[in-house]
Amino acid sequence: MLLAFDVGNTNIVLGVFKGKKLIESWRMETDKNKSADEYGMLINQFFTYSNLNIADVKDVIISTVVPSISYTLQHLSIKYFNIRAIEVGPGIKTGMVIKYDNPKQVGADRIVNAVAAYNKYGGPLIIIDFGTCTTFCCISDKCEYLGGTIAPGIKISSDALFEKTAKLPRVELIEPGHAICRNTNESMQSGLVYGHMGVVDFIVRKIKQEYVEMKGGSPEDITVVATGGLATMVSKGVDAINHVDRLLTLEGLQMIYEKNKNNFGNRTSCSKENKESIELRAQND
Repeated sequence: MLLAFDVGNTNIVLGVFKGKKLIESWRMETDKNKSADEYGMLINQFFTYSNLNIADVKDVIISTVVPSISYTLQHLSIKYFNIRAIEVGPGIKTGMVIKYDNPKQVGADRIVNAVAAYNKYGGPLIIIDFGTCTTFCCISDKCEYLGGTIAPGIKISSDALFEKTAKLPRVELIEPGHAICRNTNESMQSGLVYGHMGVVDFIVRKIKQEYVEMKGGSPEDITVVATGGLATMVSKGVDAINHVDRLLTLEGLQMIYEKNKNNFGNRTSCSKENKESIELRAQND
C-alpha cells in the first residue's frame, strides 16, 4: 500500500492507496509542534479504526507547503515504515511543463492538483483549491502550467474580521441563504460566503479571457475543477465550476508516485547516520 500526505497550512490530508485505488482517507490538524511519534500514533489509530494494517504500507509520498513538517514526516516514514518518503519538489517527474517565472515558487500542492486534474479531465482547465488560501491554476491543452492567482481563503477572511474588530463575533462558515440579513452573524456569513463566490466568479472569468487571448479557442472550452474542504459549498453559487473533486490532491500524489517510484534507487535501507540526521532536523524544526 501507498501512504500519501497532503500537508496544508491548516490540515494534513492522508490517503491510503492499494494499487491505484484510494481505499481510505483522513484529515487532521497541521501542528508544527507535533513530533514524528505523535503523528505516528495518530496514523496508527486511523489504521486501526479502519481495519487496516499499518505494516502493509510499502511506500510513502509527501506534498507539503509547510517545510518544517517535511522533516518530521521523513523521520516518521523512516522510523515506522523503514523507507525514505518521496517528496514532491525539484527533481520529481510530473509530465508537466512549468511556465512560472521561477518554477520553485509554485506550491507543491498546486502542481499535484494540476497533474491530477489534467489526467482526469484534460485541458485547458482551471483548478480552484479552497484551502487556507484559495488558489487558481491555469493549465493549457498541452499540459503546461501557465500560472494563476492566490487569494485569501474564507477562513482567513473570517479570522481577520473577528481579530481586527471590537464587536464582530467569530461565525460558522455556512451559507445563510440570503443577502438581506437581519442579524450580525448572518450578515457576516453572507459577506464571507457570497463575497467569496463573487471573487471566484470574477477571477475564473478573467483567467478564461486571458487564456483565450493567449492561446485562442473559446471560454467554454476551459474546464473548471474545484477541490478543497469548502469546494462543495462555494461551488453551489458559482455556475462556472464544472466539477467538484475533493480528493484531487491525493489522486495526484498517487499519479506522481507512479511516475517516480523506480527513479530513486533503494530507499528501503536507511543508514543509522541518515536516520539520526533526519531525527535531529525534525527535533530542531
